[in-house]
Amino acid sequence: MVIPRYAACLIEKLNDAGYHTAAVGGCVRDSLLGRIPHDWDLTTAAPWQDVKALLSSEYAVIATGTQHGTVTVLSEGHPVEITTFRIDGVYSDGRRPDSVRFTDNLCDDLARRDFTVNAMAFDGGTLFDPFGGQDDLSSKIIRCVGDPEQRLREDALRILRALRFASVLGFSIEETTARAIHKTAYLLSSISAERIFSELTQLLCGEFVPNVLFSFSDVFFRILPELKPLYKLPQHNPHHCCDVWTHTVYTAAYTPPVACLRLAALFHDTGKAACRTTDSDGIDHFFGHAKISEAYARTALNRLKSDRKTLSAVCALVKWHDIPVTADDRIILRRLRQFGADFFFDLLALKEADCLAQSPHPERLAFLQNIREKTSRLLSADACFSLKKLAVSGRDLIAAGIPEGKAVGDLLKKLLDAVTDGSLPNDKAALLAALPELLDKPAP
Repeated sequence: MVIPRYAACLIEKLNDAGYHTAAVGGCVRDSLLGRIPHDWDLTTAAPWQDVKALLSSEYAVIATGTQHGTVTVLSEGHPVEITTFRIDGVYSDGRRPDSVRFTDNLCDDLARRDFTVNAMAFDGGTLFDPFGGQDDLSSKIIRCVGDPEQRLREDALRILRALRFASVLGFSIEETTARAIHKTAYLLSSISAERIFSELTQLLCGEFVPNVLFSFSDVFFRILPELKPLYKLPQHNPHHCCDVWTHTVYTAAYTPPVACLRLAALFHDTGKAACRTTDSDGIDHFFGHAKISEAYARTALNRLKSDRKTLSAVCALVKWHDIPVTADDRIILRRLRQFGADFFFDLLALKEADCLAQSPHPERLAFLQNIREKTSRLLSADACFSLKKLAVSGRDLIAAGIPEGKAVGDLLKKLLDAVTDGSLPNDKAALLAALPELLDKPAP
């Protein structure tokens, strides 16, 4: 394991001063897994006041959590958290300990951490692993340090952290830890919406998210009750081979690992329980489910304090996920005009995932992929689908004698309609020549 210079130099300085210091937690875990850590956190026997006194002459030292023994040191442009060895008291707020007791014993500090794979420290020469974290890494197991229920009650967000590690790393959750997760899931109601949303979006983008969604559906139903009616909800329909929850999980798995797409996959069929009907032949139908699903998605994301960009994208994807698409160039251009290129590709990705999670429909999947390819060719050819790409501008129309005001905008829209429909080429001279005829037509 190699500690980067900007962190290694801090370890060396503190160790030289007589304070045992080591890298700890996620950076050690990721290094042992062969992954590049995003951050390097250090733990030390030095009181935070001594850390500041020893380092402030060479580095910017910021008191970011001194009540818990933490300062942040800016080293070579990298923020490094350094925390004094400590023993945590009671977590009455379900997030942070009410009090801490500082210690000079590294193992005592490691004992307070959430999972064994995060309870390892490395000082540049020795790996400290009192709880078997390295063995659990090798076995791909998530296991709480000490009593699982106690660990999760201290901070219920650890429930979602365990699921995130399982989803991202492909680890299984040890049996007693899994039982504790199911037992304490109700405690998530006390966790702030912002913290839940952050963990949820990371979790959903994991490669192994289907395993987690299936094994811990009760946890997800706690934080997203809109999903619960989908569980074992039948779909007696030739297009589907499984219940709505199973279909939803596989749809999420088949979408690219992007938060708004995975969230849209989770919510795209949430309205089916509310509008399910069965015809005389025993075939189920779900007319209007997209509109209801959008409303559920909006409610849930507002409750979780989602950022506006994600909320808008998810709700739009859910709303339009059932919209018909064709391989006709003119229709594709209309969709590009309606949605924009980025959103249209996201919509196609959701449609493809939805198709893959249904009964086998290779011809439909090939059809959607053909639309994707045609769209890419149109974009490569710089096809016109927006006013920005139109060969004439408002200034051109005014120069041609059109009075400033609403008429200019109306005419530009008519010209864009004509170009996307293929009735006019996107050529300045041709568009200006068509103005007299278009002036006599009412605006659409």
